[in-house]
Amino acid sequence: MSSQTPSPRPVPATSEGEPRKPRVAVVFGGRSSEHAISVVTAGAVLRAIDREKYDVLPIGITSDGRWALTADEPERMAIANRRLPTVAGLAESAEGSVVLPVDPGNREVVFSEPGSVPKALGDVDVVFPMLHGPYGEDGTLQGLLELSGVPYVGAGVLASAVGMDKEYMKRVFVSFGLPVGPYEVIRPREWEKDPSAARRKIVDFAEEHGWPVFVKPSRAGSSIGITKVDDAAGLDAAIEEARAHDPKVLVEALLRGREIECGVLEFEDGPRASVPAEIPPVSTHDFYDFEAKYIDSAPGVVPAPLTEEETLRVQELAVRAFDAVSCEGLVRADFFLLENGEFVINEVNTMPGFTPISMYPRMWQESGVGYPELVDRLIQAALRRSTGLR
Repeated sequence: MSSQTPSPRPVPATSEGEPRKPRVAVVFGGRSSEHAISVVTAGAVLRAIDREKYDVLPIGITSDGRWALTADEPERMAIANRRLPTVAGLAESAEGSVVLPVDPGNREVVFSEPGSVPKALGDVDVVFPMLHGPYGEDGTLQGLLELSGVPYVGAGVLASAVGMDKEYMKRVFVSFGLPVGPYEVIRPREWEKDPSAARRKIVDFAEEHGWPVFVKPSRAGSSIGITKVDDAAGLDAAIEEARAHDPKVLVEALLRGREIECGVLEFEDGPRASVPAEIPPVSTHDFYDFEAKYIDSAPGVVPAPLTEEETLRVQELAVRAFDAVSCEGLVRADFFLLENGEFVINEVNTMPGFTPISMYPRMWQESGVGYPELVDRLIQAALRRSTGLR
């Protein structure tokens, strides 16, 4: 029995027979610890979308999982006075819910409130999922959209899942011959069944590769839940901090070198790499953590001060990582340039931040692709693709 992949569906015409503008649903927020950063990212994207070319429908997912119709007011979606925005603060109703279709032949989105007649919001032609972390960036939303037959920006189900789980991401990198640093994994059952054995496992790892080590959630981003641990006395607190975000914990050795990032974008002829950027050491922070990234706005250097040979090497590795994970649309690849001149890949982010200070759009700006064009290219790439097997 053969399976057939549906072709991209053309955008329908208006009742007068004129082609209508494609309708983009920008979905943001979500249940992960990166909820606020997703809101900030979506605000930047909403400001950048060409309203002459696209109709836009903002849909927020609250921290408890309700899909809410939100105001199209990007100015309310920024970090203000160190306060983080939320979908609950943007929702037009405290109880109403947005429902996506589950029939691939129907793309009409419906809004319903208790005691009211459901209201049709019209067809959606493409979804721009600005979700970060689990329950959105990890393949769960992508699977829902595949079932619904709605095209979407970014990586598919497999690439999203692999790109979210740092353990399996590293396993894929190794299988494709990409250089990775030393790491260890503490699975939920190990810590819950025998914490002392799990602790000994990390100590043995540290004795082999050296202190300090970094303890982090295996499936989280935005540097949330990460602790730099200098000795065994700090392990328990670090593990519990990581487990507050993910029951599976990743432990990484300290790699001494420069932090280099590179963006990959899908063009009509395939993926291309941006100029790389460098994340310099932050004097006010122990490492490039959440506050350094988003609250205190630690600056990155774009383009990175690399030799031509180093630039070409990291660009090649970034595209190889994009292909290894089977990414689509975009990815940000993060590397360490070691003291011996070798690059080691740390991770890829299949939906990197799009805030005004985020490195991914800054790298592409320096590469000649401005923010509005970047957003447009991602939407167009999604519209060209079919859902299903491809």
